[in-house]
Amino acid sequence: MFPQHRPRRLRTHPQLRRMVRETVLNTSDLIYPLFAVPGEGIANEVKSMPGVFQLSVDKIVAEAKEVYELGIPAIILFGIPEEKDPEATGAWHDCGIVQKAASAVKEALPDLIVIADTCLCEYTSHGHCGYLQVGDLTGRVLNDPTLELLKKTAVSQARAGADIIAPSGMMDGFVQAIRTALDEAGFQDTPILSYAAKYASAYYGPFRDAAESAPQFGDRRTYQMDPANAREALKEIELDVAEGADMLMVKPALAYMDIIWRVKQASNLPVAAYNVSGEYSMVKAAALNGWIDEQRVVMETLTSLKRAGADMILTYHAKDVARWLQ
Repeated sequence: MFPQHRPRRLRTHPQLRRMVRETVLNTSDLIYPLFAVPGEGIANEVKSMPGVFQLSVDKIVAEAKEVYELGIPAIILFGIPEEKDPEATGAWHDCGIVQKAASAVKEALPDLIVIADTCLCEYTSHGHCGYLQVGDLTGRVLNDPTLELLKKTAVSQARAGADIIAPSGMMDGFVQAIRTALDEAGFQDTPILSYAAKYASAYYGPFRDAAESAPQFGDRRTYQMDPANAREALKEIELDVAEGADMLMVKPALAYMDIIWRVKQASNLPVAAYNVSGEYSMVKAAALNGWIDEQRVVMETLTSLKRAGADMILTYHAKDVARWLQ
């Protein structure tokens, strides 16, 4: 008869627990989001996201240097333009805020990967992710005309130095449209990180403060996914893979770990999880009130996302996590 197995034997010492640990979170797993605004010397803290700032390009470069020195391999840039209009001109203009920030960061830090969020909601006067039918107050975006704007935006961002294009507007066919536009413009080697499964989530609230992108009317449920649906996410990733996506993203992360797992099982492509603003702000609020141990909660959360299948994690906690892992 075999001796009785006791799992607790492998938990008796910190080093032993470390040796048998199944999932290990690394600094190289992290991507840090940054919000770029016009001007100089600007660092506006986002009230609903303690520790997160809207930054002018000079401050973005300084922040990127800190990120790089911590060993974090990539940032993702969001832009808040000086002016907004129905055609999202600031998104695709060569002198747009993300284009300026990407160019400045790449000049200062050629080895830091710069991801450009390729969406229009921050740049439209109505706050939706594309063209709207004139007079339509439901927020129903016109798909194909919006693709033309996304194509121009992606090419402009790549021309400015963005290493990865990350379309997030959930338009049908956006990966194929952007892939074609990038290839035709000579950016055949620029990969696409598709927000393949992006849900119409209540967890985005603080982000809309940071990016100043809340819809002026209606909502985004006509183009973002219903939180109740899982099989639909697999259909979305199947379409994006067929259209030429190089990486896939699930957003939000914490309430959608089952989706991360399904996407990982269904595809051989790298999978990213976006630990979104609401997830960040809840942890921050509880920590500031002394209700939780922030470091332990953050590390547990991000490790669980990796365990669920995420190869990359976009998180506002990235700098803190990098320091904790040192």
